Amino acid sequence: MSENSGFVHRNTALLAVEATEAQVPVSSDEIDEMLAPARRRLRLPRGILQRVAGVHERRWWRDKESGWKQGIVLAAERAMSRAGITRDQVGVLINASVSRQHLEPAVSTSVHDALGMPRSCMNFDITNACLGFVNAMTVASGMIESGQIQYALIVGAEDIEEVQHGTIGRLNAKGATREDFNNQFASLTLGSGAAAAVLGRADAHPEGHRITVTQARAGTEHHELCIGDMDDMRTDSEGLLENGIELILDTWKDANAAGHDFASIEHVIPHQVSMVYTRNFSKITGVGMERIPISFPEWGNVASEAVPMTLARHQENIARGERVLLLGVGSGLNTAMMEVQW
Repeated sequence: MSENSGFVHRNTALLAVEATEAQVPVSSDEIDEMLAPARRRLRLPRGILQRVAGVHERRWWRDKESGWKQGIVLAAERAMSRAGITRDQVGVLINASVSRQHLEPAVSTSVHDALGMPRSCMNFDITNACLGFVNAMTVASGMIESGQIQYALIVGAEDIEEVQHGTIGRLNAKGATREDFNNQFASLTLGSGAAAAVLGRADAHPEGHRITVTQARAGTEHHELCIGDMDDMRTDSEGLLENGIELILDTWKDANAAGHDFASIEHVIPHQVSMVYTRNFSKITGVGMERIPISFPEWGNVASEAVPMTLARHQENIARGERVLLLGVGSGLNTAMMEVQW
């Protein structure tokens, strides 16, 4: 597998995945109204978010201070209940959010406390842009199979209201240009939400969904295509799409060369960015759009939580024995594809 990282998972199962939608829907028409000064000055048409990205709505948390944490707690409690385990059984809690209120301590510490996890439960953050949740599942699988832990709880929540308010304020300023709008367009497609997943030993949980393989690839020569913080995100959308799709295709080809036959998988859940990205992914891989569940029209791009949230919503449509591919992509660029036997 040239230039590719492959991980075979021998005894890990996904036992549960749950999502929490943020409570306040914010339509792209409302964003248009907030951007009225910029649209008039720059002569921008209405509906550009819908036409270009296919994003009609995104969500913000009702509680601006702790809504994200409440979302994580709700998703995590549901996931543990669905998996049939208690807090005392969890060996590690990994937070995979992009969003964070401060640099330290780790976001995981706040979540660990809010959930009332035992002192015996390790906790830490894994941050890798929108790829973090899939990375966390891969790391947790290794810990389970090495015998370090019995169960892992992966969590994450995105809170993007602040960055969108900041973006709208900058674009409405008199000095903002069309180039500024193009560079900051992607931040207007983001959305808030939370997800949680429980992983455990497959031999102890025959009812679980076996994780079989992860294929990953790095294209870090493109690490400057999208740079953001909790106030400002600037993206070369065209460059990110072109090079991201190329990286995905390289990973896809090597995975199939290794005998994994991703092309025949019944349910393929790529990162939820836009309709342009999704159609390009469908075209280069040959995976028909009917096999690709999408959530970005209603939720926007929920960063690291986009894939698990979409899986949580779609899971009732997956039959026992069918295969699912979780495809994470993160600015940087990095990508990982994880196969789950349902």
